[in-house]
Amino acid sequence: MTAPDATSPAATAAPAPSWRDSLAVYLQPRVLVVLFLGFSSGLPLALSGSTLLVWMAEAGVDLGTIGLFALVGTPYTLKFLWAPLVDALHVPFFTHAFGRRRGWLVFAQLLLIGAILLLALTDPARSPLLVALGALLVATMSSTQDIVVDAFRVESLPESEQAAGMAAYVAAYRIGMLVSTAGALFIVTGFEAIVPRSAAWMWGYMVMAALVLIGTVTALAATEPAQSARAEAATQDEGALTRVFHAALGAFSEFLRRKEAWVVLAFVVLFKFTDAFSGNMTVPFVIDIGFTRNDYAVIVKGVGIIATLAGGFAGGFVARRYLLATSLWIGGIVQAMSNLSFSWLAIVGVNEWALTLAITSDNFCNAIGTVIFVAYLSALCQNPLHTATQYALLTALAAVGRTYLSSGAGYLAKATGWPMFFAISVLVAIPSLMLLAYLQKRGHFEALGPVRV
Repeated sequence: MTAPDATSPAATAAPAPSWRDSLAVYLQPRVLVVLFLGFSSGLPLALSGSTLLVWMAEAGVDLGTIGLFALVGTPYTLKFLWAPLVDALHVPFFTHAFGRRRGWLVFAQLLLIGAILLLALTDPARSPLLVALGALLVATMSSTQDIVVDAFRVESLPESEQAAGMAAYVAAYRIGMLVSTAGALFIVTGFEAIVPRSAAWMWGYMVMAALVLIGTVTALAATEPAQSARAEAATQDEGALTRVFHAALGAFSEFLRRKEAWVVLAFVVLFKFTDAFSGNMTVPFVIDIGFTRNDYAVIVKGVGIIATLAGGFAGGFVARRYLLATSLWIGGIVQAMSNLSFSWLAIVGVNEWALTLAITSDNFCNAIGTVIFVAYLSALCQNPLHTATQYALLTALAAVGRTYLSSGAGYLAKATGWPMFFAISVLVAIPSLMLLAYLQKRGHFEALGPVRV
């Protein structure tokens, strides 16, 4: 996967695919496999997060204890630490029966099902510590599944299908999250009609555990990526510890030996910063200017997810029709400019149609940027010996802007007011665009290879 400059011979030799071709790629078997795996990846996230917090609140757990459960999400940010194990180690029986990637995938999903069932059997009112342990196991197994799915997607899809695969993955991931939030709550409500509330939550989580089998069946029906099979053959004579060492050391050293490696890492950290900077303040902004909790639930979450799904597929179309560098320019600019819709909303005030338009614009444009950005991350991780490790590391770096750099956004909003805050959040994108221009000038995208996304 790559993108040479528009002036290169490779860029002028290959015509852009038609819209018919851009649509047909989503029906390719490999892309459909990634779509179902995306659903399996998105499903468990809320089960150790927002859905679990609703269960605990209804059980009367102390608010201070509930707040501490934010720490349960730690495995998602530290998953790169054990990604070398996924790259290098064989799982007894599973690797032999299904292959290097599929073996780990089935193994992780079975452990995930077990962790969700364990969490289902806990009682937040009586043993919050046991609930925390169950939630931590769910998050750990879920993040391990993410490591394998990311590596499987990068290795199994050819360059021409990477962007479409990512768009399908993002869409299915969001649907999985919707099923484990709103869907799980509706299921629990349905069970409450026939069993006590505590038992209703248990059965609701058991249904969620069963839905993970969608990903397991998909993994069993898929074929092992050819790249992974070649990497397995290349390391079959090495011991387990040697493979782990080479996976960890090779992933970092190979990346840092690349031309402009530190600039690339800075670009990875900053590209989605404009989105994170404004996104962290969207909820308090909507409530602060006068919208109700129901307005937030229906418009921000309901309409927002539809716009996100549409934007994800639009990002896939953009990435297939244009070179990677051009696609990153489009994604970077539209995701930054969409913040102005909130500046406009702050001036308009409480108006449901205005909120709908602002949320639609923001989610649609941010999803375009996300799909193109992840297609770029995939282009950086093409060595099958340590795909999982490199990708996990890059996604952890990409989370730095969301987790740390945007932490002062509230103070800026308080000092400047909402219209100016969102205008400033547009300017936050300038450093990443400057780095993009620098990398393009230095031939970074040509070095990734002479083909389109």
